[in-house]
This record gives sequence, structure tokens and C-alpha cells, in this order.
Amino acid sequence: MRTRESGNRYTPEETSEWISKRMEKLGINTYEELAEIVGIDRGTLSRYFRHERRPSIDVIAPLCEVLNVSPETMLTVLGAIDSKS
Repeated sequence: MRTRESGNRYTPEETSEWISKRMEKLGINTYEELAEIVGIDRGTLSRYFRHERRPSIDVIAPLCEVLNVSPETMLTVLGAIDSKS
């Protein structure tokens, strides 16, 4: 469900759901495990997923690589850009 105030952007709840499904598909069991693989702090990663903080450009590439998604998909999921649908 999208919020009107933010157009077609993911909500924190949608981001959390998407991340959980993606991690499950890739066999990543916890945020701690994902954070370790990406090479960032678990708390920072959690703040990205709750839309409390935007990732720096240096973090986008490792997140995309680990989660096997495009930068556009990652930015959309993190609520940084509008979804095309």
C-alpha cells in the first residue's frame, strides 16, 4: 500500500516486507548476516530499511550486489525514488 503524500514510494512496511522476502530467497537469515556480508553496521542497515536514513552512494553497490538487484530497484525499495508502477 502506497501513501499519497509520497506518491508511488515504498512505505517502511513495504520495504521491510520486500527485504525479508529477498533475504529469504537468497538464504540470508538475519539483518546481522546481511550487514556483515554488505560490510556495514546492522543498526545503519536497519535505519535504511525503516526510511530513517538514506544510504550513501558507497553503500548502494554492495547492497545491490548482495541482494542481486539493480540500483534503481534498491533506491525504489528504500523509498528514495518513486516506483514506476
